[in-house]
Amino acid sequence: MGADEGLFSRLKAAAAKEWDAYIDHAFVRGLGDGSLPEASFRHYLAQDYLFLIHFARAYALAVYKSRSLADMRSAGRTMAALLDQEMALHVRLCAGWGLTPEDLEATPEASATMAYTRYVLEEGMRGDLLDLHVALVPCVIGYWEIGARLAARPGALDPSNPYRDWIAEYAGEAYREVALEAEERLDRLAGGPLSEERFADLVRIFRQATKLEADFWQMGLDLAD
Repeated sequence: MGADEGLFSRLKAAAAKEWDAYIDHAFVRGLGDGSLPEASFRHYLAQDYLFLIHFARAYALAVYKSRSLADMRSAGRTMAALLDQEMALHVRLCAGWGLTPEDLEATPEASATMAYTRYVLEEGMRGDLLDLHVALVPCVIGYWEIGARLAARPGALDPSNPYRDWIAEYAGEAYREVALEAEERLDRLAGGPLSEERFADLVRIFRQATKLEADFWQMGLDLAD
């Protein structure tokens, strides 16, 4: 995806240790080989539903932070897609794992969910639109990279793997387009070369959001509250 000199590639290189810990977490490896305990996946699914609610709030904030109608419409479409499509898809996925909409609504937020979502919103509120999207992008692009990596592993998409549908969803072409759009958006919002100070601040945001993504996996693995 994208050229090596793109902002996302530069951010990922600057936070390589955190990025590798995120995309190759034990939770992720368990998805790929089917060894992840089902209780851990159900816990993750319920928390991810709550995460999507706050993700929608973040895109509502992106509408407010936008300085052009094009950016407002883009963020508005994503917010609507999260509320009207992604959450419905997530409910259907959860139903296959014995989780009802009532279960999801009644689930308390885990500490890792709260820490991650509030961090994204805080960075978005105190910064500009680029800051907000840098905080969002480890999730948006990271899930595509994880899905693609897992799908390439022998047996990951076999019917015997209970997590094959999750892998296929994020490895698919439709989600790849979402990730590519997010990468291109970063470059457009950056508007050209960044000062060393500005880039360093974006790395700080990106690194912390990536660490919080890994913490989210660990929350699922540990069944943590």
